[in-house]
Amino acid sequence: MNTPRTTRIALLAAAMSSTMLTGCVVATAQPAYVRYEPVMVAPPPHRVEVVGVAPYPGHVWIAGYWGWSGRGHHWVPGRWEAPRHGHRWASHRWERHGDHWREHHGRWERH
Repeated sequence: MNTPRTTRIALLAAAMSSTMLTGCVVATAQPAYVRYEPVMVAPPPHRVEVVGVAPYPGHVWIAGYWGWSGRGHHWVPGRWEAPRHGHRWASHRWERHGDHWREHHGRWERH
């Protein structure tokens, strides 16, 4: 026989178990999809940046670069980052491909 107390306990147990299960979702990793938008306009000349003192010893300077917004080039200023053990920074770069340019974003690479 269900009493109000047993009904409350059953509802509480159901709510708690559904709450705990929501944190247990398993999803398969999707491969990274990189879409290269052909850019018909060459990037402007690289800007000269004043590199100050690192905020902490051992930090790595990540140089600024010209990024592409879909409408035009925009300057992304350089920054300091903490180094990653076993990695080196591969700088952002632009490559010419026939009549257009392709942007390759900077990233940490294992070495």
